[in-house]
Amino acid sequence: MAPPMSQVFLASRNRKKIDEMERLLRQFVPGVVVLGLEDVAAYAEPIEDQPTFEGNALLKARRGFEVTGLPSLADDSGLCVDALNGMPGVLSARWAGPPKSDARNNELLLAQLHDVPDERRGAHFACSVVLCHAGGLEAVHGRMDGHVIRELRGDGGFGYDVLFVATEHADSGLTSAQLSPEEKDRISHRGRALREIAPRVAAVLGGAS
Repeated sequence: MAPPMSQVFLASRNRKKIDEMERLLRQFVPGVVVLGLEDVAAYAEPIEDQPTFEGNALLKARRGFEVTGLPSLADDSGLCVDALNGMPGVLSARWAGPPKSDARNNELLLAQLHDVPDERRGAHFACSVVLCHAGGLEAVHGRMDGHVIRELRGDGGFGYDVLFVATEHADSGLTSAQLSPEEKDRISHRGRALREIAPRVAAVLGGAS
């Protein structure tokens, strides 16, 4: 197992998200290991009842640090659709109700936008990442603009990636689920937020000069 000073805790059970975060952080902190909720002793997770992405991320990061003692990252992110007045927003992961299901969330979103013309299907992914450590708290934000298409495409990514085409790929029509991991990292809301906070993670781990 990696020594504690090369470990960061991410308050998530989503293995794809954990792998994504580790891949991004290793560009700044070589050898870093990101531990998820399945890698530590079970604990009572906070209820994500805040009205903002940052508020929910703060709850999770603070609790993770209290329990593990490791520098703890938490993110809250979601899809904000113009025609739905910014929803599902902070409710993105549970839009279709319990239990959480990407398939049901995507099915519901398609149904809600069924009659919305292409020119009004604008949307953006938003992300807040909070780092909690012995020295305090830091928060950063990222955004990826684009639009929601009418059918599922691609088998990469997770969540609403199969329905979202970023502005950078409007001409090709490639969804986030069809992009290479490297390209998704380059333009994604989470990638942008992590690139901003990664130097601070490196400093906390003693990796910065």
